[in-house]
Amino acid sequence: MSTPSLPGHQSGSGRSEPELSAVVGERRRLINLAYRLLGSLAEAEDAVQETYTRWYAMSRQQQKAIESPGAWLTTVAGRVCLDMLGSARVRRERYVGTWIPEPLPDRTEWFTGQICGSGAESADPADRVTLDESVNMAFLVVLESMTPAERVAFILHDVFRYPFAEVAEIVGRTPAACRQLASSARRRMRATHAPAVAAAGQAGLVRDFKEAWEARDIEALVGLLDPDATMIADGGGLVGTVLHPVEGSERIAEYLIHIASRAPGLTLLERTVNGRPGLVAQHTGVTVTVAAFSLADDRITRIWAVRNPEKLRPWNENGRS
Repeated sequence: MSTPSLPGHQSGSGRSEPELSAVVGERRRLINLAYRLLGSLAEAEDAVQETYTRWYAMSRQQQKAIESPGAWLTTVAGRVCLDMLGSARVRRERYVGTWIPEPLPDRTEWFTGQICGSGAESADPADRVTLDESVNMAFLVVLESMTPAERVAFILHDVFRYPFAEVAEIVGRTPAACRQLASSARRRMRATHAPAVAAAGQAGLVRDFKEAWEARDIEALVGLLDPDATMIADGGGLVGTVLHPVEGSERIAEYLIHIASRAPGLTLLERTVNGRPGLVAQHTGVTVTVAAFSLADDRITRIWAVRNPEKLRPWNENGRS
């Protein structure tokens, strides 16, 4: 995915280089914000592009009258995302199967046409999304259960630390109402979000899971899964996959063995998925599944398997392997 050029971002615009640099420099932060709000890198890029389109649509005099361009851009991006969340909920109600947030690779594993490890700054927005606890898959899935207003208020205040007075301007409600929205979202998060497992511990468990799957060892797979584990797949109606959650360690293990038997050329790779250890399945060099995991008490409790090829474009671009 390439980053589209910004409207008006050209010489002769009348804006001095430091001012222009400061405005364009907000892009990374806006991408971070929009991805958390929307759960989709493609939609986040669209939201940020729309934000800049509105900025450059203003006259030079109107731009100069804005005391803090960064705050203005954040406000507009937040409102754009709020509108997009409303329409996204309608689209996702018609989605074939379960909608899972778009998985992101780790920036150190991201290829953008540069030699990996060259130190060159990537222009791709995915490389600029800071991968922390607020973008792991479990966190993003809980966000999907919130209303658009709850999600925006919670992310802006609890993750990006914006005061409720500023959140209110974006959400279009009073600061007190935004405080209540964030509080409600916080309760949802506490009720459903399992405590984070150390990355090293998760990596070891995911590696054991990979090896058991490759060996088609159903007993080993069952032993690594919580008895009440759930696996959810997202094919978007574009590829074959289960449309409903697979529940229980034995049923999940049987399903995984079934997949392995039907795809003899499947290659499993350990990769970072949304900042946590996960697995990537490739067939003939093409990524066909990205799996994220949630753990508790040294067992896998949730597996999110994204198979929708439209959500896997970042994993297949520029010769990724």
